[in-house]
Amino acid sequence: MLDKVFPKIHTEGYKFLVIFISVTIILYFVNGFLGFIGLVLSIWVYYFFRDPDRISIDDDNYLISPADGIVLQVVDTNGPKELELEGKKFTKVSIFMNVFDCHVNRTPCEGKISKIMYKPGKFINASFDKASEENERNYYKIQNTFGEDIIVVQIAGLIARRIVCESYENQEVKQGERIGMIRFGSRADIYFENYKPLVKVNQKNYCWRNFASKKIKYGTTKKKL
Repeated sequence: MLDKVFPKIHTEGYKFLVIFISVTIILYFVNGFLGFIGLVLSIWVYYFFRDPDRISIDDDNYLISPADGIVLQVVDTNGPKELELEGKKFTKVSIFMNVFDCHVNRTPCEGKISKIMYKPGKFINASFDKASEENERNYYKIQNTFGEDIIVVQIAGLIARRIVCESYENQEVKQGERIGMIRFGSRADIYFENYKPLVKVNQKNYCWRNFASKKIKYGTTKKKL
């Protein structure tokens, strides 16, 4: 029960929490009301950087969501040109993380991260579709156990100014494993093929939920990476 009220927080959050608490103490001695506002903001910072443990379904016939948030878009489109996949068709799902969502991102599948690519860019509102093409972003190309490419993109938003990558190329990852986070309101895109989306636009979405299922079920024997 205590872990619900006082969840553990991401390491990125400690310095911000120290700063907000320090400012709150100073404000309290200046003005009680300002100190109260600082306390509220400090509590918000604590919960923004929460990093709860999540239990994965551990089933390669499904993808889990890479992020908590609202589903903005479910479309068929070309792959990211930055990864030279513009000639290949994918299903793309976009998820908007507001300032109250958990911002830790996770891998939707088991596999190997074959490529990570950072792209500098703008900081327009992450709820706009053009944010996928214009904002600062970080690409993860993950080869799943069926040998298919699953692409996860962390996209900075209007407030976010730092994408945190906690993974590296050629890393073996388990489904639901942490790959990074984005500080303050942002967006995550996922590209996949041969899966059927299980989410729809405006749906509230969480990392532990089934996100997409295999169109054609494979057997229990996994393909080797």
